[in-house]
This record gives sequence, structure tokens and C-alpha cells, in this order.
Amino acid sequence: MIISASRRTDIPAFYPVWFMNRIREGFLHIRNPFSPNRIDRVSLKPANVDAMVFWTRNAEPLIPYLDDLDQIGYRYYFQYTLVHYPRVFERSTVSLSRKIDRFRRLSHWVGRDRVVWRYDPIILSNVTDERYHWNHFKKIAEALRGFTHRCVISFLDIYRKTRGILDRLERDEDVRLIDIHHNEPKAREISGLLGEFARDCGFEIVTCAEAFDLEHFGIHHGKCIDDRLLNRLFQLELSVRKDKGQRKLCRCIESKDIGAYDTCPYGCIYCYANARPELTQKNFQNHQTTSPLLG
Repeated sequence: MIISASRRTDIPAFYPVWFMNRIREGFLHIRNPFSPNRIDRVSLKPANVDAMVFWTRNAEPLIPYLDDLDQIGYRYYFQYTLVHYPRVFERSTVSLSRKIDRFRRLSHWVGRDRVVWRYDPIILSNVTDERYHWNHFKKIAEALRGFTHRCVISFLDIYRKTRGILDRLERDEDVRLIDIHHNEPKAREISGLLGEFARDCGFEIVTCAEAFDLEHFGIHHGKCIDDRLLNRLFQLELSVRKDKGQRKLCRCIESKDIGAYDTCPYGCIYCYANARPELTQKNFQNHQTTSPLLG
């Protein structure tokens, strides 16, 4: 079993104590997001966990516990988002230099093969145009040279549950979003620039759940939860089918996500996992570190 921790919230940043309590107890409970009365028990015993994939924007709070995970024998790597957007898109943010320092510290701790840089999502708008992305991607890539081997890119998907929030953003903040999925020439133009610079910095660059064929630019379709990477990192022999619970274009292998929606207080207005900000803050404030349930 692969544990995904988590597409639905940032466990390393906000819930490391809860997570380690569950590790010590050897299990946790997951509430089905589509049927809240259904609660499943998931074993976290090392014998039942092939590997873990952490998803985060800030692993600092989890780093003090990594030695414990190593000593127990867990295998893991990180999908680490490092972008830098104006506050109109991200209500809670720190300086780009601090974000880079955090990434590099984690890479020093676990090794660059186990930290995948996500430049994701790429938001194209009147305040984040092609030049904005080129400048920020270039600055981040140069700073991460030698600290990772892989970069994942994807373009903003406008989901039904975030459409209302984004509509208000366009109306109240004079932000004009460009749906890149209906503008393939623009997507190819941006991808070509990012791909060229990533390779110059020594990164493999792949896409996450994108239909665009970018092979011409050396950009391949990727898997965020990747059996080939897990097998290479940890000498495993995983042979796992595609996760049918994910989007059609997602190539990730099957995993058990242990997060909960509406629990990440970062406040990224484009995030599908937190469509109700008031509920998110309430859930975060009422969170119990000793509960088997995250949310």
C-alpha cells in the first residue's frame, strides 16, 4: 500500500504532530469525502506500508520527525510545491528566498532524489503573464540546481467547486484569468521556455495530468505517485495499476490518501481542496492531534 499524505491538505506543514501520533498508534481513520458517515480504518504499520508520498509547500515542521520515520523503516519522498504568487492568489505566503531555503534544507536532509519540485499550478493572468512565470521559474530553478532532479509542471484547472471563488476574484480584484487549456499554442510557448531552462539546470521536467503533447520540448507525461521512482529509490518491485480514483489524465499509481478536504489554512484561492475558507479555518482550529481522524 502507498500512503499519499496528502493531495487534500498539507500534512507536513500543519499536521505533523497528528501524523506522528498516528504513526505511533499504527493506524488512522479516513472519512469518505462523498459519504461523510463512512469511516475507514487504515493501517500504518510498516509491514503494511510500501512507501509514503508527502505533498507539501513547507516540510519544516515535519523535519524533526524524519529520523523517527527512518528508524522505524518507512520509505518516502516529497512532492514539494514551490511557486511564488501575489497575495491576490495566495493569502498566506512568505518570501521567495525563505521558500527556497526551506526546500534546500529538506533536500540536504533526505537527498535530492527524494524531493520533487512542483511548479504547479501555472496560473496565466493579467498579473501573472508569461514574463512573470519566466522570471520566477528561472530564479527558482537556478536556486534549486543540485537540490532536485525532477520538476513537475501543470496548468491551472478551474474546477466547479472553485469557479465561484475565481469569478469573484475576477470581479472584485480586476484579475483576468486565461484558461490555458483552450489555448494550446500559449501552453506550448510557455512549456518550451520552462523546459529549456529546467534542462539547463539539470532537471528532468514532466507534466501532471496534462493532455498537451510536449515531447518536442523534452517534457514527458509524469506520475506524481510514481512506481518507477519508488522502485529505483528503495529497490522495490512494485507493480501497481493506475489509480482509478484520480482524474482521467492522471497517471499516478494506486494509493491511499489520508488527508481531509477543507483543512489546509494556506488560503490559496485556486485550490480545489479548500473551497470553503470559513469551514477550513474552523476545522483547523478545532483539530485534535490525538484523534484518529484528521477532519
